[in-house]
Amino acid sequence: MAKRVKIKIDDNSSLREELDAIYEEKTQAQLAQWALQLAKHILVLFDYNIASDEIIQNGFSVNEAWQKGEARMYDVRQAGFKVHQLAKDCSDKGIQAAFRVAGQAIGTGHMREHAMVASDYAVKAINIKFPNDKEAVTRERYWQIETLRK
Repeated sequence: MAKRVKIKIDDNSSLREELDAIYEEKTQAQLAQWALQLAKHILVLFDYNIASDEIIQNGFSVNEAWQKGEARMYDVRQAGFKVHQLAKDCSDKGIQAAFRVAGQAIGTGHMREHAMVASDYAVKAINIKFPNDKEAVTRERYWQIETLRK
């Protein structure tokens, strides 16, 4: 059953359904790996310097440690909350959406459903970066599908 979209986005619904079907076949750890790739991909799209942001770096590191069984779910949640606070404090709507992708990606270690929410926030970021551009959304969903398949 397809996961409900929880945010308002201009999407390619058939590609989202395809992504959701692939998502259902993946483990939580595989989704966490993919979601972090997605977050990095979107932050780079907005020319965000990930290496200079200690909160983002820490969040990614905590999620990666969780994937190896070296961090608690509590640690993942706290790291995700810190990234969501960055989003809340950000006035740039594009970067804010990119931060939401990262926060949801980090949170995938807490609940697998966060991976699909991260993918939807990625589409929201695309909507902001490329307004009214269905082709940009389609390219993003194809990127997500192909990356998750690997």
